[in-house]
Parts: sequence; structure tokens; C-alpha cells
Amino acid sequence: MVSDRSLEVLRVIVQDYVASREPVGSKSIVDRHSFGVSAATIRNDMALLEEEELIVAPHTSSGRVPTDKGYRVFVDQLADLRPLSSAQRHAIETFLDRSIDLDDVLARTVRLLSQLTHQVALVQYPTLVRSHVRHIEIVPLAPRRVMTVFITDTGRVEQRIVDLADDIDEVFLAELRGKLNSALGGLSLTDAATTLASIGTRFPAERQGLVAQVVASLIEQTTENRQERLLMAGAANLVRTEEDFNGSIFPVLEAIEEQVTLLKLFGEVDGDRHGVAVTIGRENAEFGLGETSVLSSGYRSSGGGIARLGVLGPTRMDYSNNMAAVRAVARYLTRLLGDN
Repeated sequence: MVSDRSLEVLRVIVQDYVASREPVGSKSIVDRHSFGVSAATIRNDMALLEEEELIVAPHTSSGRVPTDKGYRVFVDQLADLRPLSSAQRHAIETFLDRSIDLDDVLARTVRLLSQLTHQVALVQYPTLVRSHVRHIEIVPLAPRRVMTVFITDTGRVEQRIVDLADDIDEVFLAELRGKLNSALGGLSLTDAATTLASIGTRFPAERQGLVAQVVASLIEQTTENRQERLLMAGAANLVRTEEDFNGSIFPVLEAIEEQVTLLKLFGEVDGDRHGVAVTIGRENAEFGLGETSVLSSGYRSSGGGIARLGVLGPTRMDYSNNMAAVRAVARYLTRLLGDN
């Protein structure tokens, strides 16, 4: 059984090790922190923590570093998250408010989160499998060229250029646009694809070839919208912390390139009382990320779909600050997309 003082010793070991990357000894704890006990007493506490496999000696020196289990206990014991500064909150609002569409806001989100935490930032597109068609637009570019614009209720906008075999006039274009929106508006992406497959029969035979070309583009767009996607930024931050990884960093870099793996990891976590899920070290081993920690939180889009964003980095990270940043960005993203 670990005493309250021993847990406090663990807390300062984690904080000092994160700050310095140097093993933490009993003397430095006594010198830097107000425990009101002797170094010998702190050494006893450290011995208990080592018995519980919460800290370990990396070398023969007296210093200790946290284990994966130690980081887990530290995170679980966090009573409060360090609040972001007013400057950080203002930066989030200002930077994300400049976004022009969903793709832009998510691209800005990962860049911002990476800058705030100095980790790899990840953001999942809204769960598009639950998306519905908001609007279809067909924009004439030339007599035989149009742009199809596919807009979902989650704010996703897909555009495609279609080269046609015949000229298309404004009157027929308006008719096609009207029938498409009438037939597809409000449908799920799966139902929209099914409806599109048969919509050509609603037009005269001489127009069905032209309609088929436009429909083929829209079917591709529904399929693309149903695929789960992630955006990532800040991979260079891993290289800057390469010393925190045993051996080569390349297996970690290869693992984070696998979107399916990261999406599965996101799908298996639940948030804690802070609204942030934290998986540490060995908890990520099955994903090839056994030397990393992943912090994530959910956000909601205008269509009601839940997706996740977060950061990934070495287990030696500033958990309190990074959890606060992830939570703050997720909450602001929910407000921003909910207004769209």
C-alpha cells in the first residue's frame, strides 16, 4: 500500500524527471521540495515506490525515473489540470476562427495542438459514416466541364471536376441540380449512393449518358466521405525527443504512418473525469507504440458525429499541460463546428 506521502514523492519525481530528463534522487527532492522530512525518509518512500514498480533506477546511481506504471498512477492521481493561460486560449480562438471550411479547421487544429504541446498532434475527421447529404451543387466551368460539389451536414465539402462527352446547357443543369437535391437531401451517405445508382432513369434517354457521368463523380464522393481519415502534424517533435526512446525511433515513425492503427487506437479509448483519455507505454504495445503515450479527447461536429483528437509522444511528457491543451482544443472545436 503506497502512502499519501509516497504518492507525493512519485509526483515530484515525475515532474522533475519530465523537466530535466535526469534521474531524480532523494537529496534533490529534499532540496527542491518542502516535505519537512529527512533524505533518509524520502529514500524509504522511494524504496516503497520501487517495490511497487512505480519507479526504477536506470543506472547504478541513486536517481530514479518513473515506469509506465508510475506514469499511470501519476495521471490517475491528477486532481486538477493546469489551466491554459489567457494567451494560449486567445491563440486557440484566433487561429481556429480564421478557418474557411472543415478541411482548413482540422489542418489548423493539428498545427495548433502540436505547437501547444510540442508533440505529434492527431485529429480524426468527424465520423462520416453517420453523415447526411446537406446539398449538391453543380457549377458550370465550360460547355463540357462542370464541378460537382458534395456538402455533408458535418461540414465536409468535396469537389470534383467532371469532363463531359456533350455540352450541358444552363436549363438542364438547373433541372439536374434540382432533382439531385430533392432526391438526396437528408439521406445518409450509404442511402445516397444507392439512390444515385438509379437516378438516371428519371431523365429522358438522350440525357442519361450525361447524367451518368455526373452521377459517377458523386458516387465517388460519397465513398470518399465514408472513409475514416486522420490528419497529423508535428512528427519532427518525435525526432527532437529521440533520446527518450530505446534504440531506433523509426518503428514509432512507421507506426504513426498507419492510419488504420491510429484510428483503432482512438476507437478503443474512453475519457477520464477530465474528459481526456490517456494510454501509456505498454498499454499501446499492440499498436507498435509501446514507448509512447497517447492523450485524446472527443469533439462533436455539427452533424452530431463524434470524433477524436489528441497528441502522441514519449512517455516522458508534461501530462497536465498536454491534457489541458487537448481538452481545451477539443471543446473549442466542438463549439466552432457546432456553430456551422
